[in-house]
Amino acid sequence: MSLSATDITIFLLSLSVILFFARGFGELFRFINQPIVIGEIIAGIILGPTILGTLFPGTFNSLFNQSEEVVTALNGITLLGVVMLLLVSGIEIDLSLVLRQSKVAVAISLLGILFPFSVGFLSAFFFPEFLGLSDYNMRLVFALFVGTALSITALPVVARTLMDLQIFKSEIGYLIMAAAMFNDLVGWIIFSIVLGMIGQNSGHSLPLSSLVFVIIGFMIFVLIFVRKIINYSLPFIQKRFTFPGGVLNFIFILGFLGAAFTEYIGIHAIFGVFIVGIAIGDSVHLKEETREIIYQFVTNIFAPLFFVSIGLRINFIEHFDPLIVSVFLVLAFIGKVVGCSLGAYWGGMNKNDSLIIGFGMNSRGAMEIVLGTLAFQYGLIDEKVFVALVIMALVTSISSAPIMNYYLKKAKAILSFHSLLKSETIIFSSANSKNDVIKELCKTVAAYHNLDFNVVHNNVMKREETISTGLEKHLAIPHARMSIKDTIIAVAIVKDGIDWNSFDNLPAKFIVLLLTPEDKPEVQLKLLSDIAKKFNDIKEIENIIASKDAKELIYKVKQLY
Repeated sequence: MSLSATDITIFLLSLSVILFFARGFGELFRFINQPIVIGEIIAGIILGPTILGTLFPGTFNSLFNQSEEVVTALNGITLLGVVMLLLVSGIEIDLSLVLRQSKVAVAISLLGILFPFSVGFLSAFFFPEFLGLSDYNMRLVFALFVGTALSITALPVVARTLMDLQIFKSEIGYLIMAAAMFNDLVGWIIFSIVLGMIGQNSGHSLPLSSLVFVIIGFMIFVLIFVRKIINYSLPFIQKRFTFPGGVLNFIFILGFLGAAFTEYIGIHAIFGVFIVGIAIGDSVHLKEETREIIYQFVTNIFAPLFFVSIGLRINFIEHFDPLIVSVFLVLAFIGKVVGCSLGAYWGGMNKNDSLIIGFGMNSRGAMEIVLGTLAFQYGLIDEKVFVALVIMALVTSISSAPIMNYYLKKAKAILSFHSLLKSETIIFSSANSKNDVIKELCKTVAAYHNLDFNVVHNNVMKREETISTGLEKHLAIPHARMSIKDTIIAVAIVKDGIDWNSFDNLPAKFIVLLLTPEDKPEVQLKLLSDIAKKFNDIKEIENIIASKDAKELIYKVKQLY
């Protein structure tokens, strides 16, 4: 096959149009705080048979269906785009972070895979007609694919969402990223096995039983031996070769070799390049500047070609099936949000933070579309299922940020002093000493929250003996960090006052007991600051002290917020 002058002209013109629309719509969606990849997919739908092909079929065919040679060339460059995209995704994975995770991250990762995979697999296996399967002989493979499609998370979209919400470097951000990394790794392993089951590259593919061992062997070889070779080679290359050209050549050579090997044995090339990417990204010698060059080169040139090509393949209006789309959306939200939220909650997170993690992990984005594209190309799914998967990926990606933001705002509200006040943990005391009133508060908290009184009392007194918690203007805040899920507040009103060694030597009359989770030191600091700022007027404190009961006290406190 050779390209004529006309073919070359059309091919280059097509690439120019694709990149122009990809950048235009990508920037538009970035302007409205949505992932650029969504704009690129929309650009493809507009350029494809859905819009351009319907309104101006002649223009569409001239640009993208001019000849078989042009179509083949476009397919080749979009394949290169998806391979390079997976290389970047692999480089983004911090292997050490995945390997050293806490109980919470492991729970999120496991349930974030097992629950949606089970939901998808069982739904597709027992009710395949609702998910668009017509060939019952492929029911098992189709069920495995649907389970994988529902369990995977789009790492790049997740990272971008966390950065936009300014929680990337928070505890929740780290947990979501670690769980997403593990999800990506396991998801692509399962999908590679599925591709092996449908007999891709049958001339070289291995039996399924052998394929699993080859995959494991390949991963061990790359992540142990090749990773060491990369660590030794990078300093030498960066010192002796031109920068960044030498390093970039080395990285892409390794990536393409890994892709070629897995394609040869019957697993798609994306898996090989993904594993090699992890090994490269794990090297301490890989400069941040090099990472950025690769990221910018791939995400701004080759990745857009792939994402726009999705819309060029299929008519989204003609193949839109409301039932299939609805089923996939429901299964996607139930599987991922419930699974990850349960994992976070059982791992020790509170309900609100668990939901933030659940919706944070729900972004399917680019990875879902890559997976769906490959399944469609190999005939595992039809046009209607492919359209449903793309729509599901778009909806889950678009909805994650606003829903997470809602629960983040709710979490901030929950952490305010007035929202934590409960009438059951407000006492009016006649105690004569600091120790006595602390004991009363600890007993009240222990009884209401079903805690061990001795543990609570010992923690509070240990902190109190270090330095007095008396502030000024009749306010004292005894506090401690403990092994609890949620922050606890109790209040004691002592109208006669107690000596608390306060800054202004005034007796403490408004005593706030503050207990916070030991793994969240920032919560204690925030609440201590919040209470101190809100109650800095002695007249306001005296007004609160004059309350007749707990209900009136809560009302007066809320008036300050």
